[in-house]
Amino acid sequence: MTFWDSDTSGGAGGKSERPGGKVVVVVIVLLVLLAGGGYAAAHAVAGDKVPTGTTISGVDVGGLTRAAAIEELDRTFGPRADAPITVSVGRQGATGKVNDAEVQPGDIGLAIDLEASVDAAGAGDSWSPARQWDYFTGGGKVDAVVDVDEELLDEKLTELSEGLGTPPRDGTVTFTADGVQTTQPQAGQAVDRDKARAAITDAFLSGETSVELEVAPAQPEIDAADVAEALDSFANPAMANAVTLQFGENDVKLTPAKFAPVLSMKPENGELVPSVDAATLTELVKGATASGAPVDATVKISKKGKPKIVPAKPGVTFDSGEAAQVFLGLLTQPEGSRTAPVTAQVTDAAFTTKDAEELKIVEKVSEFSTYYPHADYRNTNIGRAAELIDGTLLKPGEEFSLNGIVGERTAENGFTEGYIISNGILKKDLGGGVSQMATTTFNAMFFAGLKDIQHKPHSFYIDRYPVGREATVAWPTVDLRFQNDTEYGVLIHAWVVPSTWSRQGKVTVQMWSTKKWDIDSSTSARYAQVPPKVRTLTTPDCEPNTGWSGFQVDVTRTFRKHGDSAVDHTEKFHTVYTPADTVKCEKPAPAPAGSPDPGE
Repeated sequence: MTFWDSDTSGGAGGKSERPGGKVVVVVIVLLVLLAGGGYAAAHAVAGDKVPTGTTISGVDVGGLTRAAAIEELDRTFGPRADAPITVSVGRQGATGKVNDAEVQPGDIGLAIDLEASVDAAGAGDSWSPARQWDYFTGGGKVDAVVDVDEELLDEKLTELSEGLGTPPRDGTVTFTADGVQTTQPQAGQAVDRDKARAAITDAFLSGETSVELEVAPAQPEIDAADVAEALDSFANPAMANAVTLQFGENDVKLTPAKFAPVLSMKPENGELVPSVDAATLTELVKGATASGAPVDATVKISKKGKPKIVPAKPGVTFDSGEAAQVFLGLLTQPEGSRTAPVTAQVTDAAFTTKDAEELKIVEKVSEFSTYYPHADYRNTNIGRAAELIDGTLLKPGEEFSLNGIVGERTAENGFTEGYIISNGILKKDLGGGVSQMATTTFNAMFFAGLKDIQHKPHSFYIDRYPVGREATVAWPTVDLRFQNDTEYGVLIHAWVVPSTWSRQGKVTVQMWSTKKWDIDSSTSARYAQVPPKVRTLTTPDCEPNTGWSGFQVDVTRTFRKHGDSAVDHTEKFHTVYTPADTVKCEKPAPAPAGSPDPGE
């Protein structure tokens, strides 16, 4: 189908065509076609093509199908994503370059949205008469649809701005345990973001390989008025009083000094907006509750050396985001209206704070110390045992088991090799020295008036221990066990002062409770003595020893009710010590000539 222009003349000099006359002719022809049944033919010509005469950012795509136009744009702009653009940044009014850098368009997310650009130019298949009209008459210059990662662009421009004067500084509002602090805004210099974006985008579209930007005066986004508004509307009211969050029947009161780390004010659309760190707020709540499972109350020795009740913590499960929203809503409320509930599932502790108070652990009822000569293994093993025993709480009727609390003496459990007594002689094994802790704990139990369940004295007497009033342990069979047979709780406090080359080590165990008994101890004379034997050993693990006699002895524990002089009852401990044999170590006799090698 052919379209043409008509040219008529009249009169003496003729008459030129009026402006727009060609368009009128085209329109008339189209109307004739449509009226004459040529509408389908016009649609067949237009299809999904870009209107004739269309350019997209300088790329001629007029009359191309949608797919062909996309391909043409990609052919032009695709390679430019990897083509660096040299960006020069200089001070306003200065000559010469100050900062140069290469910007990869792809590194800042700069790219053409091909499909959107072609669609914006009018491509698309439609039977609409307007579509047919646009195809033949609507072509023109169209700007490509450009995508840029604003965050990456900002990072690049900040990098380019370094060293080019003082950047603008926003005013800030921060929260500390001491109250609200502010920094005042400050004007500076920086690359103009909007102009830079436009310049780099234009260079990309036109295929230029360099662009020059200028540093200009820049004002902070958050100015003095914004800081003042933030102080008046939020910061000062927030830090004025405590806030209480209610989890069921459990109130969690947070003072400004405690919740200050939870708060911040962040710039957003030219103003400072309050923000709550939900994770940090949750940790604060956990300080007064237990996340998930409840935590029983207990008693411990405070830094001042006195028993202190550690309150029970109810188990609380709640939504951190909701808690943060409730908390934030309370911060601008006046005093007296800063309490609100948080939806939560609450499980109370089985052993409550009241239960702990009823244990009546209020005073020291016994204390005992023993000393030991310097040895690194003793410092390690006795110190580790004391660490594990310290803080043990015995409720009325509960039993103490040293093996149960200290566990197996292994390297993984913090113990090292030391001397033990085995079969009447000294040998090296893991956990050597722990019996010092057993003896010290036994004596603290003895003078607290608790019930002896199981204790075993050493097989032979060691003179640094009280005769007839000491105990040894061995994993897992030989244990130290006793029972709190009083109506009060018992808290055990144990520690070690390590030995040095110039000082003995000291082990101390205290029992804290309400004093029920006054205890006296008496010891009989030693009797039924048995002299030591002499052993000669040739084994590689032989340890020489100077022996002493065995004997028997009786210790009597006398009970008087606290404050009374009358004897309530007595308890007798009978101990039999075997002789500590003298051990001589000799080298094995040489094998007779011709005998087989024992290693074979």
